[in-house]
Amino acid sequence: MSDVPATMKVAVLYGIHDIRIEERPVPRPAPDEVLIRVASVGTCGSDVHYYEHGRIGDFVVEQPLVLGHEPSGVVVARGSDARRHEIGARVALEPGVPCSVCGECKAGRYNLCPRMRFFGTPPIDGAFCEYVVLREDFAHPVPDALSDDAAGLLEPLSVGVWASCKSRIAPGSRVLITGAGPIGLVATQTARAFGASEVVVTDVNPRRLQVAEELGATATIDVSRESLAGAGFEPDVLLECSGVPAAAGQAIRTVARAGRVVLIGMGGDEIPLPLAHVQNFELEVTGTFRYANTWPTAIALAAGGEVDLDRLVTHRFGLDEVEQALTIAAKDDSVIKAVVRA
Repeated sequence: MSDVPATMKVAVLYGIHDIRIEERPVPRPAPDEVLIRVASVGTCGSDVHYYEHGRIGDFVVEQPLVLGHEPSGVVVARGSDARRHEIGARVALEPGVPCSVCGECKAGRYNLCPRMRFFGTPPIDGAFCEYVVLREDFAHPVPDALSDDAAGLLEPLSVGVWASCKSRIAPGSRVLITGAGPIGLVATQTARAFGASEVVVTDVNPRRLQVAEELGATATIDVSRESLAGAGFEPDVLLECSGVPAAAGQAIRTVARAGRVVLIGMGGDEIPLPLAHVQNFELEVTGTFRYANTWPTAIALAAGGEVDLDRLVTHRFGLDEVEQALTIAAKDDSVIKAVVRA
């Protein structure tokens, strides 16, 4: 690590609306880890929620925390047993490292590992800093066809890939996506890539609906002007990305017989479930939590041009501007994805 500095710049959340830029020692990789110089980090709604409220459900910020879980970077050092990556390799970071020995991990559901260490989730520090360490098998090589920003946004793309897998989207599927935020927009693209013949996207923001059309939506509905029920679209699959309880309840009522509902957006703790419709139409309703084994597919979709991640980036900030990156969406409705360049 002779070429690596001893300290690094870090953006630290100390409490609600309290982010401070400070110097910390550069971490040293464990034997099975690599040290990565961070290039780009996407901001996520969960980062904003921690900044605004200091908690998400049971995850509470009780000590200074570094946010950021959508990073890309370059391998600059390796632990003594790490062999997968050459120094200088560009990588996308899968930000959750499971224990690999529990029942969920052994069943292939490592996203449900109870001992998961996930970037930017209390008490685990994230990537709004200059260097991070990561177990080498969770650093995924990316081709030069992907920009640093796109490589970081493979993380939200993985959410879309996981949802499309869980909903079993296949050629000919008719898909409804509620919410045209970053997750809704990657879900739109993954649904088309998985073969959906119709993808209808709803939102209340006309700019985002326009982007949804650019990225492959076959139709959009501005639900501030037109009712979803009145649109007459009967999907096989609902990907609920808005996190708005009322929107979820209305959308479920449109799903066709034997359809699948995947709840992705995190909003209220409860939604109004139209139980008669679920029972009478034998709908499958499931949640989704992060992802597992999605990075190879996400990289292939983005590198092959089937998903455009750079189109999502509307604002860029420096590491000393993390607070601005987390608050810009509240001031500017043109924001889709703000990224922090480390």
